[in-house]
Amino acid sequence: MKPPPFHYHDPQDLDGALDLLARLENAKVLAGGQSLMPMLNMRFALPDHVIDINAIESLAFVRESGSRLEIGAMTRQHDLERSAPLRRLCPLMVEALGQVGHRATRNRGTLGGSLCHLDPAAELPVVAAALDATIQVKSKQGGRSIAMADFPAFYMTPAIEPEELVTAIEFEPWPAGHGHAFIEFARRHGDFAIVAAAAMLELSPEGTISRASVTLGGVGTAPLRCHGIEEQLLGQHGSAALFREAAEANRGIDAMDDVHASTLYRQHLAAELTGRALATAFERAQERVPA
Repeated sequence: MKPPPFHYHDPQDLDGALDLLARLENAKVLAGGQSLMPMLNMRFALPDHVIDINAIESLAFVRESGSRLEIGAMTRQHDLERSAPLRRLCPLMVEALGQVGHRATRNRGTLGGSLCHLDPAAELPVVAAALDATIQVKSKQGGRSIAMADFPAFYMTPAIEPEELVTAIEFEPWPAGHGHAFIEFARRHGDFAIVAAAAMLELSPEGTISRASVTLGGVGTAPLRCHGIEEQLLGQHGSAALFREAAEANRGIDAMDDVHASTLYRQHLAAELTGRALATAFERAQERVPA
């Protein structure tokens, strides 16, 4: 398989990349390339121009900014796995990264590339949705912020303009001591998840659930926040029975039906994995609550 002919561009800084995006039509941005290159080779993508942003070092970082954590779009997935601030402040993302492809792909794959590719079964968009992350984008005209809930426009299409480039994501980490879990079902380790479930729980001093985040991936065209389940858990004392009962709501979600799994099977997985993720997150939160 060979890609279609295209013009290759190698900007050395962000301004150069934005200038190219502003004046070139039918351009694709090359970040890690783990999704774009196969799409080029299979002729699913037919750009006239490919803009390689790998030389833009200013887009690769993990830094704390006040109460928020900011991650550059070109930060490699493998570097995120090893990031001390991320391990301390966002263990959910680190756990999810262990299920993203394989080490070889994580060495090249980037956070921004995964978010912009927006595969329905990709892990990192699920994490971004679970964290209520904000996506930072820029163009020659300036920058703007997009809530992750508004970032998916259509199937595998982010809500950004052709001249815009994702530069970073940011979010407010949950307090120390919260529980988390990222559980997925895939045919083989490293494959895209058929269904994935992310859960985070924060407990009050009395041991009740004071905050909850439950998100599914793989069931639709975009990550699905389970707000009804989150509300049902608030103020409750966690238990296996509570989590099973709450998770049963996901047997009624609107789920995809494709060659990988039927709607009914995805609904079953959504309920089962949500229950397991909640139980694991609660157990971890309990371990961190002072006696």
